[in-house]
Amino acid sequence: MAIYLPSTADEQELALDDLTPREIVAELDKHVIGQHAAKRAVAIALRNRMRRQKLSPELAEDIMPKNIIMIGATGVGKTEIARRLAKLANSPFLKVEASKFTEVGYVGRDVESIIRDLVEIAIDMVREEKLEEVEDKAELNAEERLLDLLLPQPSLVVPPGSNGANVLTPPPLDDSHQRTRDKLRQQFREGRLDDRTVELETRERNMPHFEVISNQGTEEMDINLKDMLPNIFGQRTKKRSMKVGDAFDYLIQEEEQRLIDMEQVQRTAVERVEQTGIVFLDEIDKIAGREGGHGPDVSREGVQRDILPIVEGTTVNSRYGMVRTDHILFIAAGAFHVSKPSDLIPELQGRFPIRVELHSLTVEDFIRILTEPKSSLVKQYTALLETEGLKLEFTKDALEAIAGFAFRVNESTENIGARRLYTIMERVLDEISFVAPEITKPVVGAGIDQAAPASHVSAEPTPPLADSMSSNGNAPTMPPRSLSDGTLKTPADSAASLPIVERTTPTGKEKVVIIDAEYVRKTVASIVKDQDLSRYIL
Repeated sequence: MAIYLPSTADEQELALDDLTPREIVAELDKHVIGQHAAKRAVAIALRNRMRRQKLSPELAEDIMPKNIIMIGATGVGKTEIARRLAKLANSPFLKVEASKFTEVGYVGRDVESIIRDLVEIAIDMVREEKLEEVEDKAELNAEERLLDLLLPQPSLVVPPGSNGANVLTPPPLDDSHQRTRDKLRQQFREGRLDDRTVELETRERNMPHFEVISNQGTEEMDINLKDMLPNIFGQRTKKRSMKVGDAFDYLIQEEEQRLIDMEQVQRTAVERVEQTGIVFLDEIDKIAGREGGHGPDVSREGVQRDILPIVEGTTVNSRYGMVRTDHILFIAAGAFHVSKPSDLIPELQGRFPIRVELHSLTVEDFIRILTEPKSSLVKQYTALLETEGLKLEFTKDALEAIAGFAFRVNESTENIGARRLYTIMERVLDEISFVAPEITKPVVGAGIDQAAPASHVSAEPTPPLADSMSSNGNAPTMPPRSLSDGTLKTPADSAASLPIVERTTPTGKEKVVIIDAEYVRKTVASIVKDQDLSRYIL
């Protein structure tokens, strides 16, 4: 069962019909920095979908989506724009790599599996929505079934005056039985019965299953014997003992399956794929290129010709019925370093009328990526370390230094865009992440339990790594010191090298690690200054 995190009122999804292209771009700005041209293109495409739904069915049938090609290096936001757009529109979304498909007749995945996978995603989406609708009723039904296990109904009795006839009726429930049941219900809701064990009949889900391999692909020929021959492979059950909490979760799942009409879910999912599905074709440049008269290439022109009918509109056979692809939005993306969009076959070029170029990221873009998005890198790392009771703060010059290093390495080696920030941030926070649990917990030394030594905690930040830098400028090592009892006092040694400040707050004292530009330079500059950058993990 899916778990949904609570959200605040301002994070609730806006009504899609009320979103103008400008507002769609504003929503995308919360997650993706820059690339205004690409955002405009996808916002117009999404708005045109809403406009089409308001037309008459005859006219709407003739209006096809305007597919998009995004041209840009890796890590500039191509995938994220498409993924956020699909989430905003609540549309089935699938990201596939064009280079993984082969021409029909060769070993590998055929392109029709894209649509079948998209239908599976849509079914999961619709099913989760239906689960939310029946969640309360399923919990109530599961609670009643669990109470029946904890307090079984009285046995059937022969009513008096039946002259020995074989007539069994349940005895009338007295008030004491109902009071006992209500008491158990209250105890269960308070969690006082979680350790009790009940015996529950569970269904065995392992049924005979096989796949037939043919030239049409295993996805199309997947056969489940239970669905074909339900009378032969019936539902087998067995009794299992489990805790009350586990039994309640199992009963909820059973009730949810009972309350959900899967046939309706499948019909809704197929319709949603046909009307609002989005497919992101990544690495489209890897299959671009023309053959020089020596026959079709398995991984290039042949794949393009197989993708063509899917993009222009065809009918794909799936286990849930026929799926039309006429109104599915296709967003292709590629770096096009070696090839160019004109290297695609003309028929496929015509099916992608909109082309937008995504620009390489600048230092200013890196700084904004670190701080502005809802789930920016700084917010992510800060939240992770707060689980250890350690607060993390970045100064403005530290963010500028991180962005500068990321831009410099991208310029000197392969440009991997914003993904470079992950490697820089991991390098900067490597020591802090390693010793964070040891900074806040008590340290045992010389047989005396005491808090982490205060020598590394001061009112002002300790100059980071100043005394521990090695002569060759490499990252410092933390040699352990032996105590009188032979134990190693590593937490204090590691923490002493970090710029930690202790502050007093209304809730008590907190320890704060302040990352400044000096700390960033000392942890990163020693490996960036070498001319042969390709040998390093950055």
